[in-house]
Amino acid sequence: MDIEALQATLHSYWTVVMVVGFIGIWVWAWGKGRKKDFDEAARLPLEEDDLQPKEREVN
Repeated sequence: MDIEALQATLHSYWTVVMVVGFIGIWVWAWGKGRKKDFDEAARLPLEEDDLQPKEREVN
């Protein structure tokens, strides 16, 4: 087996690994179990801060 054939084989395996990883992340992100967490995160910018402006720590 020469170096070009080995390189082509490794590229093929790497492509398969990356596609499987992408599909795994996609399934995780769009799964029903994550909906509650993502809905809470989406509402964070709209929630009021607990501290009043003068109570905030100034750096």
